[in-house]
Amino acid sequence: MMPLVIIFDNFGPYHIARLQAASIDCDLLAIEVAGVSATYAWENDATAGTFKRVTLVEQATSGEVSRSELIRRLERALEQFKPGVVVVPGWASPAAWGAINWCLRNRVPMVCMSESTAWDEPRSGWKEWIKRKLVGLFSSALVGGERHRDYLTKLGMPGERIFLGYDAVDNRYFHDKAGEIRKHGEETRRQYGLPQDYFLASARFVEKKNLPRLLEAYALYRTSCQTLAPWSLVLLGDGTFRSALESKLDELGLRDHVLLSGFKQIADLPAYYAMAGAFIHPSTVEPWGLVVNEAMASGLPVLVSNRCGCAPELVNEDVNGFTFDPLDVEQMARKMLQMSASDFPRLAFGKSSQKIVANWGPERFALGVSQAVEAALNGPPVSPTWVERALLRTILHR
Repeated sequence: MMPLVIIFDNFGPYHIARLQAASIDCDLLAIEVAGVSATYAWENDATAGTFKRVTLVEQATSGEVSRSELIRRLERALEQFKPGVVVVPGWASPAAWGAINWCLRNRVPMVCMSESTAWDEPRSGWKEWIKRKLVGLFSSALVGGERHRDYLTKLGMPGERIFLGYDAVDNRYFHDKAGEIRKHGEETRRQYGLPQDYFLASARFVEKKNLPRLLEAYALYRTSCQTLAPWSLVLLGDGTFRSALESKLDELGLRDHVLLSGFKQIADLPAYYAMAGAFIHPSTVEPWGLVVNEAMASGLPVLVSNRCGCAPELVNEDVNGFTFDPLDVEQMARKMLQMSASDFPRLAFGKSSQKIVANWGPERFALGVSQAVEAALNGPPVSPTWVERALLRTILHR
């Protein structure tokens, strides 16, 4: 079996599920750059998965070790394993730059993993020029969906060398756990202190997640309910916007109707999904939105911002959910009213969610990796120009 390396900054639960699926058809070494995530408070199980794995920085984030030391450790791991192909997380981190440099020196083809889109952040001409040069050093790519493929083609990667399936979670885990929990619904509600009917949202409490507008839409939803009892709202997550959200709850008079439950580990998440009536994800900027995958695998209908990268692949309008403009508070409130109506076919929508997301699980990631690796091995060898080599040296030593 061909030796393959896949690199991620930090292994969360969905990385483990992807890597386990990918390891079936290759001799896989999974390289975790850092044992601690700077973004998520995951409980990191160093024994999860049956694949080979190595962590470059054990008890710190990737930003807490010098670039030169991190790259030295990465190169040592690559030298010892001698991969035939390296799957690299993007092009904008020291680990990515170190992997690119090692692969070029050793003539090892690379696959780029990306979930960037043309609109997920402001773009500048000189930065896009640098990206095009770096993307040109990869032999193929694995991305989330069509929006991500479109952006990589703009950066110069041929469309036929870009494959889908990057964004996946452990569908079976959420499907099975949620189904089992629903058999003991009232007991679960008491255990977790959950309301009878509620919308669920799960996100970091940061600006781009658009949670203040969600609260405004929810307040409008409550005042618009005339013939039914309004649902509650449960927010999972934490972050720098927590105090602002607390103030917003007071301003809107929502303290008794919104539950801030904090960040939850994967063991607790199925309970919140299983007992919810619908899931809502209101981000103004979202490369994909893996919480939507989790909610759908758990059997929920979904309301998803049209700015989320997953929307074209995962939301089938009026089949498993609806999209909305995240800047339009009134539209968001109308969709909440529609989905919480007593005659709305939420069960049918939830079953459709599970059917749709079944095509975007860890097996799809493994297939995408396999296709991208094959394209990388069978494609023409990459021959970097002196400009590209000079650019990489500058990036590595700046």
